[in-house]
Amino acid sequence: MQAGDWQAVSRIYSEGINTGFATFEKEIPSYDKWDTAHLEQCRLVACQENEVVGWAALSPVSSRCVYGGVAEVSVYVSKDHWGKGVGKQLLLSLIDASEKAGFWTLQSGIFPENQASIQLHENCGFRLLGKRERVGKLDGIWKDNVLFERRSQKVGID
Repeated sequence: MQAGDWQAVSRIYSEGINTGFATFEKEIPSYDKWDTAHLEQCRLVACQENEVVGWAALSPVSSRCVYGGVAEVSVYVSKDHWGKGVGKQLLLSLIDASEKAGFWTLQSGIFPENQASIQLHENCGFRLLGKRERVGKLDGIWKDNVLFERRSQKVGID
């Protein structure tokens, strides 16, 4: 992903926001705000016929150095490309890139009604850790999150 991809990335992000079950965010941030919130390494886009059709990126889970190898996953696919394997390709590529960058744990917080994302994470080796009940409000309604984790079998095993 390059800064020049932001227009397409933000359009896809907006589609996710509009579903009501992809994120707590209500508005697309500026590129600068998004850039600050996401790690510089491990930012990917999926392209078909020179069009960005999905993206994936990592965010730090903590500023404490002990958690330097743990990151939060974001994966978004254009609604016109749902169910076509783009999300799986992105997530598997993100896992590979994260291990090359030294990350040992990836985690995702997913709304329980986002069954496609839950299935994607399970299919890519993430395990369900549990449910955080009423973790935040979206449009004034308390929302749960199910927490998934993938522990690398290559990084941080010794």
